[in-house]
Amino acid sequence: MLDDLRALVEFAQAGSIARAADRLFRTPSAITRQVQRLEAALGAELLDRSVKPPRLNSLGSRVLEQARDLLQRTEALKSLTSHNAEPHGLLRIGLAHALAEGTLIEPIRALTEKYPKVRVRLSSELTGELIQRLLAGELDVAAVLLPEGKAAPSPLVTNIIARDRMEIVQGAAGKVRGDWKSLGRAPWVLNPPGCFLRASLIDRMERAGFTPMIAAEVHNMHMQLAFVQAGYGLGLLPARFIARNHSIDPVKVLRPPSFELHRSVAIVRVGQLGALGKALDLLAHGFRQLFEAADTKKPVTRQRRGVPANRRAARPRK
Repeated sequence: MLDDLRALVEFAQAGSIARAADRLFRTPSAITRQVQRLEAALGAELLDRSVKPPRLNSLGSRVLEQARDLLQRTEALKSLTSHNAEPHGLLRIGLAHALAEGTLIEPIRALTEKYPKVRVRLSSELTGELIQRLLAGELDVAAVLLPEGKAAPSPLVTNIIARDRMEIVQGAAGKVRGDWKSLGRAPWVLNPPGCFLRASLIDRMERAGFTPMIAAEVHNMHMQLAFVQAGYGLGLLPARFIARNHSIDPVKVLRPPSFELHRSVAIVRVGQLGALGKALDLLAHGFRQLFEAADTKKPVTRQRRGVPANRRAARPRK
């Protein structure tokens, strides 16, 4: 029926069967049959054939309005699934709590500036909750954290964009040494149970013969860092988060022997996204650049704010 509706629209715009046939690269008899087939399907005449050339009657004019709207909606539906069309529509993005930092606004802003027809809706939750929302069709894509070598469950598509290196840190005044014995005697500020990073750290310490003393269980990285800086305990935090945190108090990084802990930063999506796929590619590229820029193995120690650079440089080395 769509082709028949298109023939009616072209007839109305061209003003005659012959000119509509030219526009659609068909014969006049083919256009006539399409209009007649549409009339038969609707059970009513749409043309006033008492005049030459025929023209739309009052009912035909009302059908024309609906036909134009339906054809426009059909084209919009096709563009939604086309990889070549300009991205448009609603893109529902999930961010794992541990990734929801202010720096991530830049890739999202770049996306909306390049594709102004895309509307973004953000949600921040735990990785497990985001995976469930993706499977339920409530999100289109999510930036999540996964154990290295793991992927989201099928049929979700997982694209690993970076590795997130974890660091053990203590406050500036901390005296804990970087050996497992010292670490085993110190209090810890960690994520609540259920976190695979916490489980990996505890497993490594128990294999060294020590059981960590948990002083605080907090999901928020900023609060964990505040506890660490206040000397409340040791923390396990992402290197890129420590590097980007411009706090007054510095932290010390402890690297015990044979300890390397990473997690994967992944973009997880629900199959094909059509035209929105290009917007997603741009977003993933922006995220990847952020994590690459933050991937440094330099120990994180910061001077206090308010000390001029020339005074810091003039301090004698110990």
